[in-house]
Order: sequence, then structure tokens, then C-alpha cells
Amino acid sequence: MRILLGITGGIAAYKAANLIRAFGELGHEVEVVPTQNALRFVGLPTLESLSGNKIDIDMYHDVSEVRHVELGTQADLIVIAPATASFMARLAAGIADDLLLNAILASNAPIVICPAMHTGMWLNAATQQNVETLSSRGIRVMPPAAGRLTGKDSGAGRLPETQDILEFIFKEQRLSGKSVTVTAGGTREPIDAVRFIGNASSGQMGVALATAALDQGASVTLIACNLEIPTPKGVTVVEAGTVVELQVAMDRKTDVLIMAAAVSDFRVAEPHAGKLSRSAGMTLKLVPTEDLVAGFAKKYPETLTIGFALSESAGEELIEVAREKLRLKGICVVIGNSLSALNSSETQVQYVTQKESTYFHGPKRLVAQSIITKISEAL
Repeated sequence: MRILLGITGGIAAYKAANLIRAFGELGHEVEVVPTQNALRFVGLPTLESLSGNKIDIDMYHDVSEVRHVELGTQADLIVIAPATASFMARLAAGIADDLLLNAILASNAPIVICPAMHTGMWLNAATQQNVETLSSRGIRVMPPAAGRLTGKDSGAGRLPETQDILEFIFKEQRLSGKSVTVTAGGTREPIDAVRFIGNASSGQMGVALATAALDQGASVTLIACNLEIPTPKGVTVVEAGTVVELQVAMDRKTDVLIMAAAVSDFRVAEPHAGKLSRSAGMTLKLVPTEDLVAGFAKKYPETLTIGFALSESAGEELIEVAREKLRLKGICVVIGNSLSALNSSETQVQYVTQKESTYFHGPKRLVAQSIITKISEAL
């Protein structure tokens, strides 16, 4: 495999030397592209001797050879280690102001990013949003390790050790060979040709779960219910608008079903064919919709079926609400979440089974990764 290793300008750049050697020992050809700032921390002779390739980061040297395109198109895999907050921000914005970023934008190769920075920078909302953006594009972002940082500080932000990075990149992923179906967004039940009964679900959590499952090697189907946010590359997207359309879309064999979509509890008995006039007023007759997740669990008992429970409760009350849904719906797991998570990039949830409950909180992307880890353990 031909690996393009990008090194950006952080103190952890010196660790890239071990990564180059490790790639070589595994039989891979390594093309190293450091940024100008990376060369402030690690010397060019070191990188050239370890990779066995001459390094030239001048974007405008041998322009006729279009080096950034050659680098990008010939790479089988792109790894950025370490990746600074500045680098991730520029990549998320599509800014190509050096050889490395130009090569990445010119490539269709899979990308793995290994961030390294101060804890405050890693947890900053801007950095987390950039990570979400990159993840939504199919880029795998390895969470940084926790421990001693530069100076006296400790916390999340260290570049993981070489072996951990290799395992993240190459190991057999937890959900390899498994099929995962995720529903996301919210259903809309028509009142007339232009109005509908809906809800405030953004679909962020469902998309984050689909992305996390994809990162763990699963074959992922995302059933998108009126989503207005990007879907991750690499998943199969099936569109569904109403409860009935969602029921049809999710009627399939799958190893795991994650019912993250907000499903309307009621529909209009007789939707109007045209546009109702406001001046005429209206009285709507609502009828209950089917309990889709309960029906699915009954039809496919071999599937690990996971539902969500939205509640104003918290703590032990939320756990009890979730356990009651477990009993009523006959499913394996209920994830209890709070109303405060609606349309927010942050969430706090209880992952509840009949035997245990686990609390997760933080950005939805990170919580989704934790949920997928629990699911893979359950399988």
C-alpha cells in the first residue's frame, strides 16, 4: 500500500518518525509530506532517511508535473499524524494553501486524521464542529489519547502511541461483516398538500450513529426521514417521509436496528388533497400511528433492536422511563435522552438494558462512538 503521511506543526511531530518506520516494517511505501511548520519540530533529513524518499514541500517546484495531483491520486491511504487544530480547520473549510492540503483535496483515498493539541483546543466548540464536519465526509478521526501534555498540563490531546495508531488504521474493525440500519430525522404526516404534522428532530444523532458504525466496519443503511443535514459517504441512504414510508423502508433483515428517528405518534385520518384555506378554519381528526420499533422487534427477534426514549426526566427517572419502554416494546436497548438535546450538537443519554445503565454525555459525535462501542460489545 502507498501511504501519504502528512505531518503538521505540533510538538508531537517528532512521533511521526516512529510511524514512518512502523509503516515501512509492515511493507508499505511511505510518501511523507510535512508542512513548513512541522519542519520546525522534526528535521527533513530524519524524515527522508526513514521514508527512503526525497521530500520537497515547495508547492511551486516543478509545476509542470502537477505534484499535488500526483501525490493525491497515487495514494492508497492518507494519514495525518499529528493533525493540529489549525490544519483540521483549514481542511474542513476546503482551504488548500500548501502542498499537503492540495494533495488531500486532489485524492479519493481514505483519510485517517490523528489530532494532537492542548486539551482546551481539542474540546473547543470550533474544533469539535470541524471534527464533525470531517467525519461527515467519511474521514476517520482518531480520538487523541489522555495524559501528560507539553508543560505541566494533563488531559485529552496527546498523539496516541504508534501501536495504537496502527491498530486504529489496520485492525479488523468491531463491526466488520455486520449490517447496521439507522433511522434518522423525523417523519412528517400530511395535513394537506403543503402542511404537515412533524417534530423538531434534526437527525444529528442518527447521522452520528451511522458514521460511527461505518467507522467500525459495518455495512450501514441510513433511513433518512426528511433530513436537512449531510449524510456520510459510504452509507446506503434510503429516503422516507411518513410513518408508512419509514415502516416499509425498515422492513429488512439486519444485525442491528437503531431507531433514532422521531416517529409521529399521530397522523391525520383524511389528509386534504389540495391546500386548505386558512379562512375556512379546520378540525383535524388524528389517529394513532403504528409502533414501528415494537413491530419490527416482533418480526425480527434475532436483530439487536435499539430504541430511543425522549423525556423531560433525568437521572434515575429517565432510566425508569427507558426500562418501561424496554418492557412495552420488547426490544434489547433503550437510549434515554433529554429534550435539551433537540437541535443541539451536545447530548446526554442513558444507555439502558434490563441489567445495566450507562451514562454518556458530550458532543453527539463522541456519544455516538460510545454507543456503537456498547453495541459491538453486545453483539
